[in-house]
Amino acid sequence: MKRTACFFIASLALSFSCNAQETPVLLRHARIIDGNGGRPAENVDMLLRGDRIAAIGSNLQAKDATIVDMSGKTIMPALISAHSHIGYVKGNGSSPANYTRDNLLLQLDRYERYGVGALLCMGTDRPLIFSGFRDSSRAGLLPGARLYSAGFGFGMPGNPPAAAFGFDKTFTSGDDPEIAKQINALAKLKPEVVKIWVDDFGGSNPKMPEPVYRAIIREAHKHHLRVAAHLYYLADAGKLIDAGIDIIAHSIRDMDIDESTLKKMKEKHIMYIPTLSRDAFEFMYADNPAWLHDDFFKASLEPGVYEMVSSKAFQDKMRNAPSYGTIKAGLATALRNLKKIHDAGITVVMGTDSGATPTRAEGFAEHLELQLMVQAGLTPLEAITVSTKNAAQLLRCDKDYGTLEAGKKADFVVLGQNPLTDIHNTETIEEVWKNGKKATSQASH
Repeated sequence: MKRTACFFIASLALSFSCNAQETPVLLRHARIIDGNGGRPAENVDMLLRGDRIAAIGSNLQAKDATIVDMSGKTIMPALISAHSHIGYVKGNGSSPANYTRDNLLLQLDRYERYGVGALLCMGTDRPLIFSGFRDSSRAGLLPGARLYSAGFGFGMPGNPPAAAFGFDKTFTSGDDPEIAKQINALAKLKPEVVKIWVDDFGGSNPKMPEPVYRAIIREAHKHHLRVAAHLYYLADAGKLIDAGIDIIAHSIRDMDIDESTLKKMKEKHIMYIPTLSRDAFEFMYADNPAWLHDDFFKASLEPGVYEMVSSKAFQDKMRNAPSYGTIKAGLATALRNLKKIHDAGITVVMGTDSGATPTRAEGFAEHLELQLMVQAGLTPLEAITVSTKNAAQLLRCDKDYGTLEAGKKADFVVLGQNPLTDIHNTETIEEVWKNGKKATSQASH
């Protein structure tokens, strides 16, 4: 389908008056998807006072309010990605040298322009953000999406998989005393979760042994920290659940999930982040997808990346890679498993692994994730709830974010078309609001 051109004009033109904080704003005649999972409210008003929603209803009145006609528009909560990465990518490459304040702000701005109000960087942060940046961002004092952090993740002793991507600020341990010291140091940073990598990456890395991840989980829980696992195999998922894992941070992709594992996941309140787009980006460029030449996709990329991924040489290399068929089959399995897990009543949460490499497009990935969830069998409304309310619950910020309700922060997206008739319509972004004001793009694009 043809994407709206308004998105790119609006993302540069968004502004607000200096009186916006003091003057109530009344948005009239909108369709509102509140994120709670129910059918949208049609032709209703939303009253904003300061940075919060004061009321949602019909024929609202407010003295001296600024009136904004939203007829024909859909308002939904800002998206939240509970598994992303930030700061390392620049141009066609990824490097710790790119992890600067300016690059972080540029990328948080990019996420916000795509309607992503908050994201959790899953275990690849660097010390820079813990001297006030992360906390200021979460409080909405910095421009762009709000940044949440899993701090420094845990990889294999001597060979953390993340190092291959330049994520060199990770812990590696082999014995309980060292793990206890590292978790203690990490806990002082107050991360949202602890990230562990439990995967052999197609046989290219030794897998974290069970005694090591059991020790990490045990020590993390002493500090009331939840643990999120990067995994691939169903067998590892079962062992990690038995060990006390809290969050499965990628899809199970080697085989269809069984009833026993579903039962354990539900009983132990496991949260599940499928990151479907992560796998899609590993093969879809070779298939020349319909969105490849779309402006909505291209505007999400670092300079030079579009030329790289649209080249015949890149696509041929991807298509001829030994892992091409395996990754493609893995995504098909992930789609089936997502449907089973969601239908079982397990909390599914949106995450994409965006920003880990230049080809995992920040902002666009979150919309592709919505589309893949619908392809898996979720309804558009269910996919939106997964990507707003559920993600806010994982970040434990649902008191303020994730749904549109009186008293909550006014962080939302205005769409030109209804995403419930076609999930691709989440791409028809006309305005992004943060703290009760239209967001202003900080970057030059």
